[in-house]
Amino acid sequence: MKKGVMRPGHVQIRVLDLEEARKHYVDLLGLIEMDSDEQGRIYLKAWTEVDKYSVILQESDEPGMDFMGFKCLDESVLDRLAGEIRAFGLTVTELPAGELKDCGRRMQFVAPTGHTFELYATKEQTGKWGVSNVNPEAWPRDLKGMKATRFDHCLLYGDDLEGNLTLFRDILGFDLAEQVVDPDNNRVALFLTASMKAHDVAFIKHPEKDKFHHASFYLDTWQDVLQAADLISMTDTSLDIGPTRHGLTHGQTIYFFDPSGNRNEVFAGGDYHYPDHEPVTWQAGNLGKAIFYHDRQLNERFLTVVT
Repeated sequence: MKKGVMRPGHVQIRVLDLEEARKHYVDLLGLIEMDSDEQGRIYLKAWTEVDKYSVILQESDEPGMDFMGFKCLDESVLDRLAGEIRAFGLTVTELPAGELKDCGRRMQFVAPTGHTFELYATKEQTGKWGVSNVNPEAWPRDLKGMKATRFDHCLLYGDDLEGNLTLFRDILGFDLAEQVVDPDNNRVALFLTASMKAHDVAFIKHPEKDKFHHASFYLDTWQDVLQAADLISMTDTSLDIGPTRHGLTHGQTIYFFDPSGNRNEVFAGGDYHYPDHEPVTWQAGNLGKAIFYHDRQLNERFLTVVT
């Protein structure tokens, strides 16, 4: 049952050098710099997004993810879900409007896997970048780099997948779109969606809590993914793997690293999900094909490098 969470709204990523990160996310990935604040944070968006920003860069001594936020339908949904999260047994901290620039109040909590999430309902809307809301052109002409169209999802590593499944499915109203199970039928990966997308957030079983695997950005076509690969090579950006295709979600993908060691993904295509769809199940013995459909095997870096 949908409970009023609409979509991933933003992610705050820790970076070691803000200027190097700005070059990476703006010039290479193609995000648009929208604002900054007194804490030194930089606010970015992809061009099709109507909200003012979806990525916040925060300079820090170590890379990783500070939090991921989901946008709710309205303020009443925000209050209702905060109450249900508290009843589930988690502490909810209300952050005031304006603590993130031009964003309303936020309800922040730590999931069973140790990751910090937040819900909010209000953020300034600036509209699609360079495209009118009346008689719009196909795309703006001043985009850079990979021309990312939206912040799509995060993949996170942590220990308590069953606790997260209960939280996201039963409290927040996400659907389990795909899963990976071990020979004893224990879940070792979850792909969860609040929309028609293949996933809005995903989790993989890992002994440590609160690990960040990647933030993913959507491109329009497979040709755009191939061009992203060219740009990665042209800029000597650290490549993880790809271009290739996933078995899980069937997206066409490439993975690479920002200058701080945070992994990014850009992808195109992928499956869709409706609430009456049964979860797609992959067996752990086929995990190589599930993750990298063409190679049918995992590289060690993809499994072990997290921030």
